[in-house]
Amino acid sequence: MNRLIALDMLRGYALVSIMVNHMPISVMRGWTLPNFSIFDASEMFVLLSGFLVGIVWRSIEAREGRAAARRRFARRAFEVWRAMIIGAVLMALLSAALWALDRPHTAIWNQYAVWVLENPLGFIGTVATFWVQPNIIDVLAVYVILITLAIVVVPLMLRWPLLVAAGSVALWWHAPQLNALIPNHRTENGFLFNPFGWQMLFYTGTAMGLYRERLMAALWPWRHLVTVLAIGMFAFGSAIVIGARIGEPALEFRQALMRVYGTIDKWSLDGTRYLAIAAAAWLVAVPLARVAEWLAASRPGVALQQIGKGGLFSFVACVLLSVTGDAFQMTPADQPMWRRLAVDLWACVTLWWLSVLWLQHGAPWQKARKARKARKA
Repeated sequence: MNRLIALDMLRGYALVSIMVNHMPISVMRGWTLPNFSIFDASEMFVLLSGFLVGIVWRSIEAREGRAAARRRFARRAFEVWRAMIIGAVLMALLSAALWALDRPHTAIWNQYAVWVLENPLGFIGTVATFWVQPNIIDVLAVYVILITLAIVVVPLMLRWPLLVAAGSVALWWHAPQLNALIPNHRTENGFLFNPFGWQMLFYTGTAMGLYRERLMAALWPWRHLVTVLAIGMFAFGSAIVIGARIGEPALEFRQALMRVYGTIDKWSLDGTRYLAIAAAAWLVAVPLARVAEWLAASRPGVALQQIGKGGLFSFVACVLLSVTGDAFQMTPADQPMWRRLAVDLWACVTLWWLSVLWLQHGAPWQKARKARKARKA
């Protein structure tokens, strides 16, 4: 399977965006996706993850059969679950260390630091069972669920794609009510990233990966119309964001837009945000494909590729750097912009450096597994 360098670059950008967006007074935060689009890095991360599942599943099934694909994604679900636990513990311990050093931070809830020190095994158990889903790391909780279900959903999608699509939309439609039935530590129950809602975006990405040639063949004769519609949808989402940032002077404009989209609920996957990220995916994949490839081949693009290839390691690193960066930007208070920007740049460079080290020296068990498979081939 040929590596899609633009996909790696976008995954890397999503991780950088997640990192700086969780640093409340970050300078770079003002230049990330939520400032000019109705969706953010969360949608990008989930859609790209689903797309990667689709193309990897197709490749493995073609070479080794469906059973091998199922085993691969069962193992991947375990790896994500393990990364979620390790990341949550490291994040809580880091938070405790920062508080001990008199470095306050607001990127995560302070209670995690208390729980991990008072009852470490209890904290691990509540995270492992999804009873507690620490913020920033919580997207991995829904990711575990969706990859695990992919073992069943993807074969069904290959056989009855339209039926699976209809079922996905039905689950999304009733997502808030269904999520409230899942007990956990939250007063309102359920996952913060509602799995019944976000599954639609994830499996949309999976379908794109599985059927990309057929989808492009069907849409190509209509590409100009689809591009116009995609630009319109993206612009509509951007208008919502810009109107909100303008505030009171744009009140009438905002009210006019609200009559079209109603309300925005990110956590159950809002329909407006879903359509906007789908539109952006088309624009990047078709009219801007050469631009995306050119950017991915540039020096900054290669650095983002390396972050994106770092996978779960890069995700956990971005979480820890987000908490650390937040602490250093908040103390001392009222820092000038250049100092906060310096912390942003330090966090980005460190994330890249750690990702490169991981690609070169990390994951020895993965390299050993690939070597065994190569010898068998």
